[in-house]
Amino acid sequence: MIPPIASRFVAGETQAEALEHARQLRDREIHTICNVLGEHHHERRAVSADVDRYRQLCRDIGRTDLEACVSVKPTQIGLGIDETTFMENLGAIVGTARDMGVFVWIDMEDRTTTDATLNAFERFVTEYPEMGVCIQANLQRTEDDLRRLVELPGTVRLVKGAYDEPKNVAYTDRSAVNEQYRTHLKYLFSETSTGAVAVGSHDPQMIDRAIELHDAYGTPFEIQMLMGVREDAQAALAAEHDVYQYVPYGKRWASYFFRRVVERRENLTFALRAILER
Repeated sequence: MIPPIASRFVAGETQAEALEHARQLRDREIHTICNVLGEHHHERRAVSADVDRYRQLCRDIGRTDLEACVSVKPTQIGLGIDETTFMENLGAIVGTARDMGVFVWIDMEDRTTTDATLNAFERFVTEYPEMGVCIQANLQRTEDDLRRLVELPGTVRLVKGAYDEPKNVAYTDRSAVNEQYRTHLKYLFSETSTGAVAVGSHDPQMIDRAIELHDAYGTPFEIQMLMGVREDAQAALAAEHDVYQYVPYGKRWASYFFRRVVERRENLTFALRAILER
């Protein structure tokens, strides 16, 4: 059982708990992106188990009236073994998702996985457009990657980037990352022709800028935020815009929870308050 201190950021250990959370979000007009917690698998047994979990998740979402989708990490489904295994397993998940009409996101991990992730997205999105991929604004290569992606169907999720990348490949100053985010956001809204733009940010300034760009260009867009972060803002935005909450679940909740706690001061404050009030 997940302790109450972590349940703000993780829906539970089971798929049933995640789908129940999705039902509660639906009542608040917020959509759901379900993620089975796990990454950096190097053993085929662990990879196969999570692939099976994702395929069952797609089947079960497809049998409901929930507006939910799934999001997978490349190193969770085989990239830690080799690229061929990753492609085969992603193909199996996408095949099940296509049968059930479920949208599939491919998360982006550190810079060493970028090429394989984009290659996989390009391979499958041409056959099944109900897919999206994450792009990180802090990487110096992102401008070139976006030129490639806007020519494809599907949706691009733009995030600032959470990985500690070296200065020779990434912008490390916060103001520089913000400027890159604004630049890439405008490019996506102005150049995307067949898909939508996903604004993966909790930053009110970036969200406001996205709304301005939508009004200017008419490009479809959605706002994506994490479970447990600015949930009041999520509800307020959902009254006028498509809002998706990233909902993780599974037995590997501890490492995810601690990352959320240390990355934002308000999350740490929440955790400390919860401990003191017990």
